Amino acid sequence: MLARKAKLRETLLVKMFRSVLVAAALSVLAFSTASAKPGWLTDLKQAQEQAKNDKKLLLVDFTGSDWCGWCIKLDREVFSKPEFKEYADKNLVLLEVDFPRGREQSPTERAQNEQLLMKYEVEGFPTLIVLDSEGKPLGMLGYMPGGPSAFIAELEKIKKS
Repeated sequence: MLARKAKLRETLLVKMFRSVLVAAALSVLAFSTASAKPGWLTDLKQAQEQAKNDKKLLLVDFTGSDWCGWCIKLDREVFSKPEFKEYADKNLVLLEVDFPRGREQSPTERAQNEQLLMKYEVEGFPTLIVLDSEGKPLGMLGYMPGGPSAFIAELEKIKKS
């Protein structure tokens, strides 16, 4: 009888342990697949294809979204504003190339981001690169004061050059 109770207790502990492991794994999976801010893509090929199809410029944002003060400021002062969102909807495909410290990324996304960092010789964050629909670099930006109107004015200069 005691052996049976011990076996039952062991079985219950194993089941609880498995449940905890499954819950932890699901939490990690959900956390690791957290994506870019709304309206931003994270896959270069998808962004390039969309830019080609829609005949739009591709704005590539190299960011440290959860630790870089200037990146957070740029997002708060420009990217999250209705004026920028309206401009972007009409003129841009947005690609976030993120280097977070507080969340995991898929190995594919991390490798792509490292590759892009080297390709465009990015040395600091935020760095924004404007590409034409064929992927040719047209210009580079960083944080600038003045909110969406100043940022859009710089994008228009690049677009016209």
